[in-house]
Amino acid sequence: MVKLDKRIGFVGAGNMAEALIRGLLRGGHCEPGQVGGSGPNPERIEELAKRHGIFTTTDNKVLVDRSDIVVLAVKPQIMRRVLDEIADRIHPGALVISIAAGVPIAAIESRLREGTRIVRTMPNTPALVDAGATAIAAGGHATPADLADAKRIFDAVGITVTLDESQLDAVTGLSGSGPAYIFLILEALSDAGVKVGLSRHTAQLLAAQTVMGSSKLLLETNEHPGRLKDMVTSPGGTAITGLHTLEHGGVRTTLIDAVEAATIRSRELGLAMLEGTRAG
Repeated sequence: MVKLDKRIGFVGAGNMAEALIRGLLRGGHCEPGQVGGSGPNPERIEELAKRHGIFTTTDNKVLVDRSDIVVLAVKPQIMRRVLDEIADRIHPGALVISIAAGVPIAAIESRLREGTRIVRTMPNTPALVDAGATAIAAGGHATPADLADAKRIFDAVGITVTLDESQLDAVTGLSGSGPAYIFLILEALSDAGVKVGLSRHTAQLLAAQTVMGSSKLLLETNEHPGRLKDMVTSPGGTAITGLHTLEHGGVRTTLIDAVEAATIRSRELGLAMLEGTRAG
């Protein structure tokens, strides 16, 4: 394992920032002294300091001053204000990584010093339990080494893929929003278990383990999901009967439409964010 030899500062001290901090430290990718976090809530950042032994501050500028990698872990709605606050404090050689959903690289570049190296990412909430899926995309000034550093950070909490920024809206529609779809499916499966006579606890446990196990089987075998589906489906059996009902209800089309609709919405929000950032 190659350790990160840079100081990493997380602007924003929310759940995703803490998940990344925890993953980096637990995996031995860096030492607590290399990591810092900032946020407006003194109690929250004090909690982070005690829990992980890192540097914390309520002043974003102080954090950025001491960081070689600046991770923007703030909500998209306040991104413009945060960028204006820290723009002149980012070192010329620093890497800026954004995890703000829907904020294009161009919108970030427009508020920072010309030539700033930026990597945009789209993680998802399973990163909170080290099972995240993250896509990363390089800005025009980012180097292969910058991408490698970003990949190390997000590999600490799951898997990472490198894509062109034009594909990040599709990632948002699929894996970024995907946990919501899976939770809805899990809730429905749990309800179904209750309907056919199982307790709520048992139904939810079996549904969750089934989804997790099926995902693990797919990832470890790398088989086409259709082939794995066929392994469960015997002639005239229960699974094919259930699958027929799902197809009749249009579950496949509905999921495809959901991902497409979320992708389109992500694109719309990104364009609005870009226009708003430039206008400001």
